[in-house]
Amino acid sequence: MKDPKPLCYQARMAILKVARLGNPVLRTPAREVPAAEVNQPDFQRFIDDMVTTMREYQGVGLAAVQVHEPRQLAVLEVADNARYPGKAAVPLSVLVNPAIVPLDDKTEEDWEGCLSIPEIRGRVPRYKNLRVTALDREGKELEFVASGFHARVIQHEVDHLRGHVYLDRMPDLSTLTYLTELSRYWTDR
Repeated sequence: MKDPKPLCYQARMAILKVARLGNPVLRTPAREVPAAEVNQPDFQRFIDDMVTTMREYQGVGLAAVQVHEPRQLAVLEVADNARYPGKAAVPLSVLVNPAIVPLDDKTEEDWEGCLSIPEIRGRVPRYKNLRVTALDREGKELEFVASGFHARVIQHEVDHLRGHVYLDRMPDLSTLTYLTELSRYWTDR
């Protein structure tokens, strides 16, 4: 039986160390997680720790490689986030071994940031609509369509699992800016 307490009240939760740009772990493709491992207590605790870490740093997504574990696991949640005001809510999601397929060629360029590249943003083109397949937290198969900001977050985290960061996707580095300058000079764009 699952613990009925909210995630934040469960015992032994930890805030994990987030790797920063330059650490080789961010350029290491993650290995697939065996389905039998998903329900193991250590893996479930690791998921909880990733969620705690993502929330602590006000992220909307976190890939396992960002916390020094090259496993195909990402968590995401968009809920009243000060770093991304006005974005549509996305419930807490756990994606194990995620795979994505664009549904069409429609892309959108928008600002992105990363917990591994703090205080900096850049404009990144991403597909607007995706089909996503993965295992969920219980190891059950998931398949769904993600659009807009939800699709952007998933693509960002899947890039991490492949050894890429959002800077690799930027066709024009002239938009790369610190947050303080973004709010001063780029708010109209």
